[in-house]
Amino acid sequence: MNVPYSHESIRLTGRWDTRDPHAAVATATGSYIEFAFEGKMALVHFDVSMNATPRLHLWLQLDGGDMFDAPIDSHMRVIAKTEGKHVCRIIYRGGTEQERRWYAPLTAKVSFMGVQTEKPIPIPADNRRVIEFVGDSITEGVLIDVDFAEGGMPAHEISQLNRCYLDDVCATYAWQTAEALDLRPVFMGYGAVGVTRVGCGSVPFAQNAYPFNFDGSPITHAPSDFVLINHGANDRGRPTALYLENYARLLDVVREKNPNATVIALSAFCGAHHAELGEMIADYNAKNNCNVRFIDSNGWISPEPLHPLRDGHNTVAEHLIPLLKEIVSEQA
Repeated sequence: MNVPYSHESIRLTGRWDTRDPHAAVATATGSYIEFAFEGKMALVHFDVSMNATPRLHLWLQLDGGDMFDAPIDSHMRVIAKTEGKHVCRIIYRGGTEQERRWYAPLTAKVSFMGVQTEKPIPIPADNRRVIEFVGDSITEGVLIDVDFAEGGMPAHEISQLNRCYLDDVCATYAWQTAEALDLRPVFMGYGAVGVTRVGCGSVPFAQNAYPFNFDGSPITHAPSDFVLINHGANDRGRPTALYLENYARLLDVVREKNPNATVIALSAFCGAHHAELGEMIADYNAKNNCNVRFIDSNGWISPEPLHPLRDGHNTVAEHLIPLLKEIVSEQA
């Protein structure tokens, strides 16, 4: 039985454009699909007519088990070992930063059409609270596996054309933190973006991009319970006053879209503007009668490499999880 992405057996998490009834579209890594079925086999349908090669990579996971990655394709088959009820999750793992993820034609998008299963069944509810991570290439796991080869990755292989093999949003500090705190993650991370500069693929300044899935597509997902912002690595070297002014604008937009959320400002891991950001957050709270939380990450990891490897993300998560756990428990 073929069912569309809007069927009760399917759930979308993340920044999805659902204006077209034939296909839901996401360009932010970390966006994911879940579908439930009874039987042994399912066939997932994607529109890949505009996807550039090498194609972006997905994680596939059945019934919460081990994950396997594969490049997106028009038909992706899932076969369970046993009959029964199953839930499959498919995550936008990583792709190529320079591809078009904001302006048409979108060449690095997940365009999900639906699923063919023997018997679709209603997907179990996910009642976890939602945490949204707003950041840059570090938040989306860029170059996280650049060392995962004997002696390191050869220089000629560290290129945009091989990035789908080197990036992994699910290994980031953000994903680890969400899993540890039993929160449902939503991601907005695009390479090279900051509050003072556009990013790869011409993604706008963070504060201008935040209200949209991509150009012309306003966000429609429900407001988050927590929003953690990590912007500053790409703003290093820019005037501090400009950074703080634009960061405050990002806070305004985030708070407007998530009026009941606890907002957390996590300073850049490279140390850029960290002390000044903490001072600005205190002033912002006093001016706006709010309680944006500030976490200073300066010194948690070395500023080099700018893009942490897996061990660097692990270290950040080890620092962040207990601090965020206190904040989350206050809102229980």
